[in-house]
Amino acid sequence: MNAFDYHQAADGTQAIEQAVRCQQAKYLGGGTNLVDLMRETVERPQTLIDVTRLSRDITDIDGGGLIIGAAVTNAALAGDARVRSRYPLLARAILSGASAQIRNMATVGGNLLQRTRCAYFYDTATRCNKREPGAGCDALEGFHRYHAIFGTSSSCSATHPSDMAVALVALDARVHLRGPAGDRQLAITELHREPGERPDLETELQPEELIVAVELPPLAMAARSQYRKVRDRASYAFALVSVASMVELDGETIQDVRLALGGVGTKPWRASRAEAVLRGQPATAATIAAAVDAELAAARPLPGNAFKVELARRTLIAELSQCLSDARDGGDA
Repeated sequence: MNAFDYHQAADGTQAIEQAVRCQQAKYLGGGTNLVDLMRETVERPQTLIDVTRLSRDITDIDGGGLIIGAAVTNAALAGDARVRSRYPLLARAILSGASAQIRNMATVGGNLLQRTRCAYFYDTATRCNKREPGAGCDALEGFHRYHAIFGTSSSCSATHPSDMAVALVALDARVHLRGPAGDRQLAITELHREPGERPDLETELQPEELIVAVELPPLAMAARSQYRKVRDRASYAFALVSVASMVELDGETIQDVRLALGGVGTKPWRASRAEAVLRGQPATAATIAAAVDAELAAARPLPGNAFKVELARRTLIAELSQCLSDARDGGDA
């Protein structure tokens, strides 16, 4: 690990001021991703700015929504009674990821900004456009079983690893940002970028900009939401496919639906094509199948991960069928 300077910021404003003054600075939350990357010399910041003094509060807002401070730990968020009752898919997504020890350290802001776990990205002896733009991508013709089938490009097919982010995308969360130019908000669906020709640019954050909070809107149907994760082993594994879902019925008509996928996208993937097919349609197996086919028509698998198309199909059908069943009987959040 290279030598670096360390500063602890009292709040977000001071953190930004320090980042502007310093060269090659990185914000440090729980460190569960950044420190690993520093050990592997993938990340080489000259300065670390500790932002663990950002808000650790979870605050109610009008209508039943929540504002979640960026420094709230994953464990605290998953254990919050309001999250468990109003947004159960978020608690389930967090608990399905990592270990208890990591959840005790990892923060909401850091989780959203974690980088891919692609083995070629971590191995500095290989070619990786995300690590070194223009170097090439050894994953495309190498071992890519865990890679994405949505949002890929000829430069990169690495998946985004976060479970929490998938749930937040389904919930239409908003990210509160602070930077040298002031405060702004982004829909979480706009936070992450597809790789295109610049896979090293992973988010829409501006230089020195910092996540200070995440906002969950009031959403009644989220109380019956689901999160299903399919992986190689029962725990401590990244998703092959995950589905965050919720459905609202009007009789036997699908009035509203939210779907997001993990393990298959270069960013947390909103299944907007499937949603469009489902809304306003009868709640039948045929409708579900048509929606899933519409979403998966955009998949672009590599030879080693083509199995994810069928795995995603089966997982989506199972999850949507369960959501419809819960919506019919009032659900069990």
